[in-house]
Amino acid sequence: MSTATTTAAVLRVGKTRELAIEERSFFPPMPHQVTVQIVSTGLCGSDLHYFEHGRNGDFKVRQDIVLGHEAGGIVTAVGSSVTNVLVGQRVAIEAGIYCRSCEFCKSGRYNLCKQMKFCSSASVLPHNDGTLQTKMNHPAFVVHPLPDACTFEHAALAEPLSVLIHATRRARFEPGHTALVYGVGTIGLLACALAKAKGAKRVVAVDINPSRLEFALQNGFASHVHCLERTTDDEPATLQEKENQLMQRAKDGAQKLLSVFNAQQGFDVVYECTGAQPCIQMSIHTAVTGGKVMLIGMGSRNVLLPLSAAACREVDIHGCFRYCNTYPAALELLASGKLQNIDRIVTHRFPLEESQRAFELMMKGRDEHGRLVIKVMVDSAPSSS
Repeated sequence: MSTATTTAAVLRVGKTRELAIEERSFFPPMPHQVTVQIVSTGLCGSDLHYFEHGRNGDFKVRQDIVLGHEAGGIVTAVGSSVTNVLVGQRVAIEAGIYCRSCEFCKSGRYNLCKQMKFCSSASVLPHNDGTLQTKMNHPAFVVHPLPDACTFEHAALAEPLSVLIHATRRARFEPGHTALVYGVGTIGLLACALAKAKGAKRVVAVDINPSRLEFALQNGFASHVHCLERTTDDEPATLQEKENQLMQRAKDGAQKLLSVFNAQQGFDVVYECTGAQPCIQMSIHTAVTGGKVMLIGMGSRNVLLPLSAAACREVDIHGCFRYCNTYPAALELLASGKLQNIDRIVTHRFPLEESQRAFELMMKGRDEHGRLVIKVMVDSAPSSS
């Protein structure tokens, strides 16, 4: 009897910018698992960090790993105790496998579970392989049936959209609020789309990349945009002078933004999607008195903050880490058509065998025809889409 296999795009330990296509042995699902034939996987920034640098923040690749964690596919087998999905069902894969027994899981904040095993993450050893393969086994409790109106690419987009749903819930976003978004990559564009779908009175965006801003404006994600200037530091004599310079620059930059957008009082909710220190600093100044800053971007590890400006105006600064209890809402939104032009976020597609090219394109930011790269999808089973 021949051994079942899965074809996977593998990042080898000690290697960077190089993926190997491998045939790996594959086994039937355990009682609590389902086998999913992967159709679409969206590539994200953390995948790119692993590919480019062999690490993502503090998490270093210590053994071969299959990347990818934004995915959808078709259930081809179910374990003996599975009751929530059926063979043949189209599903979205929620990438985080949480313990379900700790204090955080029981209180409904499972994104903070300290036993979390996340697909394509090197945070635990052995690493938990991701979705850049033709099929994989995954716990049934984090597999979600797709509405009829959802495509497999929508299933993949449900993962980054979940990040924004979680942030928007923490912000207590309400119809009529105004929103300012820093950074218009995939996450920033989804922040814009979700704020509009939630009844935002106004959604504006800033970035340092004029092409991304043009994309956001032309496709209706934001009503107004502004391109931030790239700044270079002066040479202050002391650390205190350096800090004063940064604080003043952030305040001046924020005032300029508010003037450009004719929003002198600020914005009700500010989505900081860059992780860059200057944007985080400006976020506090561009929030309305009593408003909220949502820290979504993962970038600078230690940031100098104008805390007095936040405290004196009661600007709430919220951290957002992954998501919890969001997938049903994400899939419902994606099926509803309320997220304007959401499909245009996907700009490029590759078959699994060309995963190397997909990552190289992400690094470049533009294709050979000069077209902007936003979200890249890898198709493991194109004939099934």
